[in-house]
Amino acid sequence: MSEAIRFVMGAEDPNRYDIFTHAAGPEGKLPLTSDMLMNLPSGDLFGMSQNVGMGWKPERLLGKQVLILSTQGGLRSEDGTPIALGYHTGHWEVGILVKEAALEVSALGGVPFAAYVSDPCDGRSQGTTGMFDSLPYRNDAAMVYRRLIRSLPTRSGVIGVGTCDKGLPAMMIALAAMHDLPAVVVPGGVTLPPTVGEDAAKIQTIGARYSHGQITLEEAADLGCRVCATPGGGCQFLGTAASAQVVAEALGMSLPHSALAPSGQQIWRDIASQSARAIQRMHESGITMRDILTDAAIENGMVVHAAFGGSTNLLLHIPAVAHAAACRIPDVADWTRVNKAVPRLVSVLPNGPEYHPTIRVFMAGGVPEVMLHLRKLGLLNLNVKTVAGESLANVLDWWEDSERRHIVRKRLQDIDGIDPDEVIMSPQRAYARGLTSTVTFPIGNLAPEGSVIKSTAIDPSVVGEDGVYRHTGQAKVFTSEKEAVKAIKLGQVQAGNILVLMGRGPSGTGMEETYQLTSALKHLPFGKHVTLLTDARFSGVSTGACIGHISPEALVGGPIGKLQNGDWIDVRIDINKLEGSIDFVGQGEERFSPDDGAAILAARPSHPDLAPDPGLPDDTRLWAALQAASGGTWRGSIYDVDRIVETLQAGMEAIARSKQKTGG
Repeated sequence: MSEAIRFVMGAEDPNRYDIFTHAAGPEGKLPLTSDMLMNLPSGDLFGMSQNVGMGWKPERLLGKQVLILSTQGGLRSEDGTPIALGYHTGHWEVGILVKEAALEVSALGGVPFAAYVSDPCDGRSQGTTGMFDSLPYRNDAAMVYRRLIRSLPTRSGVIGVGTCDKGLPAMMIALAAMHDLPAVVVPGGVTLPPTVGEDAAKIQTIGARYSHGQITLEEAADLGCRVCATPGGGCQFLGTAASAQVVAEALGMSLPHSALAPSGQQIWRDIASQSARAIQRMHESGITMRDILTDAAIENGMVVHAAFGGSTNLLLHIPAVAHAAACRIPDVADWTRVNKAVPRLVSVLPNGPEYHPTIRVFMAGGVPEVMLHLRKLGLLNLNVKTVAGESLANVLDWWEDSERRHIVRKRLQDIDGIDPDEVIMSPQRAYARGLTSTVTFPIGNLAPEGSVIKSTAIDPSVVGEDGVYRHTGQAKVFTSEKEAVKAIKLGQVQAGNILVLMGRGPSGTGMEETYQLTSALKHLPFGKHVTLLTDARFSGVSTGACIGHISPEALVGGPIGKLQNGDWIDVRIDINKLEGSIDFVGQGEERFSPDDGAAILAARPSHPDLAPDPGLPDDTRLWAALQAASGGTWRGSIYDVDRIVETLQAGMEAIARSKQKTGG
């Protein structure tokens, strides 16, 4: 026997050959009736056989079937010891929630089923080719979730457990499309920060800080080891993962005070069993997703997003949820209107002014506490239904006087010495602390179709007394994030530069996140004096004068793709009025108006290095084409089947006409 065969096959063990070729089968009888045999499809009948084959008791087969979907990843032993690692802490412990929900479904006389579609980690894929699949994954996962739901035609309701940047939005989109089913989203919670150390946002800058001599190798190794202080949950900042949890609750898809719960702890486990009870109540009351997700609920989600200061990635996800729910898709005018009307009330990482981790937001009262303030301002639609089985008005009445509210807020004061009203502020206190509204949508000759900046996260020290951020500077142009990061580490990007990263939109990279750049700039002393422009997007934890989603993207002829090193760019962002502009205004010694700049750009060729990333997968190229035909990023990068079919038919007809003319 060769050494290779010996190693692979292992030592001989005669016991492995004690093979059986038949078995007695489960004891008992299926609870069949003549009517069932006459009228049920064979799939329903065979499903009962498979259920008892997996060990379910025959006498318990007729309970309501509830499907529990999750983003679970990795393989844990019963004590939590890793057997095979997951991609991230966010899906590492969600299997516990699945178990808690399943046990409660069973205790209520139901039959629980579980299925899994795991998810990637945007933190792990930052700066790597893994980012090419990040945003496209969302649509594909939502599609698979929907297929799994439909593939269990006997289910009476769905519980969806998800935590992080793409898995949770995918789950929300999938459940939103289940118009005639009861469904509940269970947010997977957050990980705790280390008692002494750094948060998961700052730790992602150890390379840039080390290259500039700010930390030692030993410090980087020590801090990096302790940053994920508990093994489960999303990151400790209000990035895309935490923002999606907040929005799920704000939409009424999750139970009150469920977003941002500490993963692994009892209050977190309870959310799963409570959600199982909610599904039963929804089924008995005839409440479905069609009742929960309405235009008014979508508006509430946008309002709460603004009050929290959430990730700009939700500008992609909320419209996608609206589309799946057959609601009106919000446009830029809606986002601008909401953000002008809604004050930011939450002091949290990464926005500040105090950098509280997300667990403190939960302890301060989370989403319902913020909603109490918004209710007083008349900014919420209170008649919407929620998965709790009550209107939002009744939910907030309960929360205001609940024992839960008073205990968690007091505990934050007792164990951390933090006043909960300094984490979730009243509008008056927020105004006094200088909190500004969340997002601005700059336009100009570089973004004729729009762009976005989380203007509330611009460093206040570089904003004028009139509330306007002004920066006129020369462009440093890059066509890859790797080149831009290298330039920062080597000191080739300096205060006053306007860093331009082009060709990284949907067609170039699948619209990658560029958190490596924003995080490096945040934690380098000159970074607040650099503006970043890109047709890519940013992580929810990004801060600073970083403008993304610039449209049209460079690779479809967008003017950003025609900029050259040394071009003069003028950036103006009014963080109070939520108005802004980004314009090409000069080359060399010459200066000109934005209109003249637009004409010059129109006559220029594209940057010579502009091209799709050579490693871009075909899967992502297909996603980019489909979402472009569906209205692009401003409609949420969705798959609008009617638009796609119309586009394909028009294209096929044009090709046929062309062949007729040429005789081909």
